[in-house]
Amino acid sequence: MPILTGHARLAGVLGWPVAHSRSPRLHGFWLERHGIDGAYLPLPVRPERFADAVRALADLGFRGANVTIPHKEAAFAVCDGVDRSARRAGAVNTLVFREGRIEGSNTDGFGFLENLRAAAPGWRAEAGPAVVLGAGGSARAIAAALLDAGCPRLTLVNRTRARAEALARTLGGPVAVAERPPLEGAALLVNTTSLGMQGHPPLDLDLAPLPERAVVADIVYVPLETPLLARARARGLVAVEGLGMLLHQARPGFEAWFGVAPVVDAALRDFVAADIPRSAAR
Repeated sequence: MPILTGHARLAGVLGWPVAHSRSPRLHGFWLERHGIDGAYLPLPVRPERFADAVRALADLGFRGANVTIPHKEAAFAVCDGVDRSARRAGAVNTLVFREGRIEGSNTDGFGFLENLRAAAPGWRAEAGPAVVLGAGGSARAIAAALLDAGCPRLTLVNRTRARAEALARTLGGPVAVAERPPLEGAALLVNTTSLGMQGHPPLDLDLAPLPERAVVADIVYVPLETPLLARARARGLVAVEGLGMLLHQARPGFEAWFGVAPVVDAALRDFVAADIPRSAAR
């Protein structure tokens, strides 16, 4: 492990709570791999103290931070400037402190697409319609990324229809809202809800109507194989787990803070996955 000096570069992840985050393990792996004089810390911050905490980190010489639940929208508000990814997502998950400014971006859409391309090499955004389950921050980032990549039609399905309709209006373009997932003819199904996550009910959805070449992606990564992904694999469909999205979305921030462009490979995945249950508890 590299020895920290007075010149160490510092970053971290802001959340409430934050102890569950795998980001310190992930960034710690890259820091050790590259022998970087730096550290990445879990930073538990109450919502009412978030803006003050971000400014304090910048004043203390931190290079930046990741932002997780429930702070992503508050992070957007505290920034001096945000890029197109953050504006499209309406939230910030990556902060960079540069020359007295707080700059924000959202790498969730980037991470999702990079993971999808790596795990399903034959997939193309323009290949056919996508169905996105959920209408929260992750759904917005992923839907925007899919549309920008050339998805010809996207349908949002959410428990609260009004929330999905509001998101559809914000996104613009070929976006529809449906009560039930229109799986017939869909090229991609994405779960952005917490259903299937450890401690949550499974996603109850019949995948039979999906075409045999459809891809099923779940952004949940605890457990690594959700019931949805298990059913997709049983049908012979390409199933894309959520861990890769976590790994890929971290790349731009690490490069900005520590000056090295990291890679996502099997060694990294195995190291982070070793701390995550393989399948849901029975």
